[in-house]
Amino acid sequence: MKYILLLLTIFTTLNASLHDKSAMVYYGENISYPMVGLHDYIIVQPSHINVYAHGFKVYRDKIYAYISIGEIDTTIPEYKKIKKEWILTENSAWSSKVLDLRNPDYINFLFETMIEPKRKLGFKNFFFDTLDSYQLASKNKKEFKENENALVAFISEFHRRYPDAKLIVNRGFEIIDKIHNLVEAVLFESYYKGIGGEKLAYKDVSNSDRKWLDIYLNKIKSYNIDIICVDYLAENRMSQAPQIAKKLKNQGFIPYIANRDLDIYGTSSKNAIKREVFTLIDTRQLDKTLSEAHQHGALVLEYLGYIQKLYNIADGLPQMKDMQNYAGVVIWLQTNYEFPLKLMKWVQALQKQKIKVVFISTFGIPYTSPELSFLDINITNTIKKKKAITIQDDMIAYEIEPSLSVSQIQIHSKHTKALLTYALDDDDYSTPAAITSWGGYTVDNACMTTIDGDNIWVTDPFKFFTQALQLDSLPVPDPTTENGRRLLFTHIDGDGIMNRVEGYSDKFSGEVILEDILKKYKIPHSVSVIGAEIDKAGLYPKLSEKLTSIAKEMYALDNVEGATHTFTHPFKWGKIVDDHLDKEYRLKVKNYNFSLKRELSDTLENINIRIMPFEKAKNQPAKCVFWSGDCAPRENALAYVYKNNILNINGGDTLITKNKPWLSYIGPLGIRRGNYYQIYTGAQNENVFTNDWLGPFWGFKRVVQTFEMTNSPRRLKPIDIYYHLYSGSKMASMRALHYVFDWALKQDAMPIYTSEYIPKVMDYYTASIAQGEEDWLIDGMVDLKTIRIERENYGIDFNSSKSVVGISHFENHTYFSLNRETQHIFKIQTGKSYNKIPYLIASNAKLTKFKREHFSVEMAFKGHVALKMKFNLPQKCSLISTPKESKRVLKKETLHLEYKSKREVKIEILCN
Repeated sequence: MKYILLLLTIFTTLNASLHDKSAMVYYGENISYPMVGLHDYIIVQPSHINVYAHGFKVYRDKIYAYISIGEIDTTIPEYKKIKKEWILTENSAWSSKVLDLRNPDYINFLFETMIEPKRKLGFKNFFFDTLDSYQLASKNKKEFKENENALVAFISEFHRRYPDAKLIVNRGFEIIDKIHNLVEAVLFESYYKGIGGEKLAYKDVSNSDRKWLDIYLNKIKSYNIDIICVDYLAENRMSQAPQIAKKLKNQGFIPYIANRDLDIYGTSSKNAIKREVFTLIDTRQLDKTLSEAHQHGALVLEYLGYIQKLYNIADGLPQMKDMQNYAGVVIWLQTNYEFPLKLMKWVQALQKQKIKVVFISTFGIPYTSPELSFLDINITNTIKKKKAITIQDDMIAYEIEPSLSVSQIQIHSKHTKALLTYALDDDDYSTPAAITSWGGYTVDNACMTTIDGDNIWVTDPFKFFTQALQLDSLPVPDPTTENGRRLLFTHIDGDGIMNRVEGYSDKFSGEVILEDILKKYKIPHSVSVIGAEIDKAGLYPKLSEKLTSIAKEMYALDNVEGATHTFTHPFKWGKIVDDHLDKEYRLKVKNYNFSLKRELSDTLENINIRIMPFEKAKNQPAKCVFWSGDCAPRENALAYVYKNNILNINGGDTLITKNKPWLSYIGPLGIRRGNYYQIYTGAQNENVFTNDWLGPFWGFKRVVQTFEMTNSPRRLKPIDIYYHLYSGSKMASMRALHYVFDWALKQDAMPIYTSEYIPKVMDYYTASIAQGEEDWLIDGMVDLKTIRIERENYGIDFNSSKSVVGISHFENHTYFSLNRETQHIFKIQTGKSYNKIPYLIASNAKLTKFKREHFSVEMAFKGHVALKMKFNLPQKCSLISTPKESKRVLKKETLHLEYKSKREVKIEILCN
């Protein structure tokens, strides 16, 4: 069956109100939280949802689990347990088995088999379907009334058992008087016929039915209950969905228009911008972290506010129906696909659906393939000398000039905007980079040049992806910054706590780090240990008592949080099969049976119970794993940490320096494996800067260059001082650490723990964004509290942006600081009128309270170091700090406050 892509590129909300409620009914698999998260009601098939994924936890309060109450749902395995005596009758109208709501055993089945297990999994709210199926199945009025009363009793009992649960019911009109205070919303289907006479559901709504329906709908409205109206369209007519949704909205309903199977992302009052970019790669011979697409492309898309969705071509090309939620498609194949015709027909189908496609590095098929004609491209294998560059767009020569070496191929492309064209020695030409009607391409060394192993961009990837994929300019959730300050955190891999110190044979490296770093630099430190290095059952039983005491003293410090670097430091995470890892891929501990539980949960439990002080473990328990070895956990390990609420970090290979100043040396924020994200570090550790600890041992000083080059001209990373405990064993490496920390403490940064950074990146990948006529909505900002606008000196309309706390400008970026809410509606402005309003410019502490009224602002902050803050304070405003600041400097309308030792403060601003 051929699917026609749904025309759902609706970036402006219906009637332009982001304050309207919206709904999503999605019964498909592989839910995209950026596509659904902004809705007020998200109805799902619970069997299709991974409850351990971050997105589920973020949007849990808005997610409703589907349960069929009145009929057997044959698609759900649990309904196979239905007993014959529970069936009221066979419904001939719908060929379904209607269930007897009067049967206490069936009601018990609903609670014990259908509802309670989902509650234990994490589902809080429910959508009850097929409530009124009994109406057609009841044999007489008595049976009808008994079933109706049983239904009311069941819903009442549901709320008695689960008073915190919210409930949506499908129809149930006749009992609304008895349950109106127990339901959040009522859903019904098919209010309108389809445009052009198309049937929207299993039957049309007649005029008499409409009158009957309107009576009940008006009654529901009188109770101030939300009404969700679901209507259906064939997939080839989905372009008409906005028109139907607008009509339903004008009737006072929350509209939702989708296909009959409800396995696409349909249209409601608010509609999310597509943030995911489908990226086709071939990973049959390597892990996807090693693919060029991930190493060089993910960071660029992330900076633009988008999310790279890697897809292995070996799994087969997806159907067009499954492509409707992507902002574009990137084809980045390092080898030729074995079925050229199939690939080009798939690309052609994308073109018909108005999905832009770009080819990076190659076209993914042999240059001699006639199928390239699908793209209006002709390539000739020929060796010709390049005489000159005749066309060079301003996005070419990004990091290096295009090469004038001999051309191996000649590319002619029709209907394009050439980005780079060479004149060849026979008066011919070749265009290896262009924007096309279907997207664009940059191939044959026009994309990147490799010199001595360095991959250097010829084409500006930020401009190329934006123009070729026609990506919208988004307000970007930015995990590098909070409250106008670049984030600063430090984390230590536990390797080498037992290393002897150079010149002091009786001293361990862990002691040096404890005394010279953790106690000296009063910022947050996240410190991990390797269980096998300190445990009596590990590698050094005779040293265990001493090494454990060092760890105890570290974790007793107020500015240190605990973490695990596993028990046996797995070297190759991809070699874990069926929860087993051979000895050759980990530390060899005697009589040890490998398991993820022992490596992860048990090591954290050991830290919290045996090593960390009791009160601290209760209030600030160790909850992070810093990945070891190749830092490439597969889905099995990631699934384990997410299921056990363990945060994860490491990997990413960010090591750009002045010696290697290329964008390709900056890693992305993380990588997705299945339903889970591995979070990457902000910079590489000292092992890399010291050539695998062979020297020079002062090499970690160069990480300061990394911090500087990931801050300007684009802030791509926070400051992450990442090293090992064995750095304490060398004088040169310790001097390097002091150099790095001294530099970091001079920066205008906000120090945080690693455990505070990780969830911010997780929020980035699940945030949901919508655009109105003049304003924006962003949802899912639980820990991530900054929006970046890639424009200089932009402002905010504070009257329309109640949750925006402040504005900070850095180079050509504008950062908006947000309050503690998770959903934000804001309006950007370009004038300077926002400076007439008091607001936060910068703070090195987290915001804990915010309240803005017409003539006053209240704020409260709590940080990990002595506070420094900056405010925009108009002349007619005054600021009171409790406790009083140590230093106050007012320059024009910018107020600087500093505190010698205070880490908590309340601010009150009053204006005339």
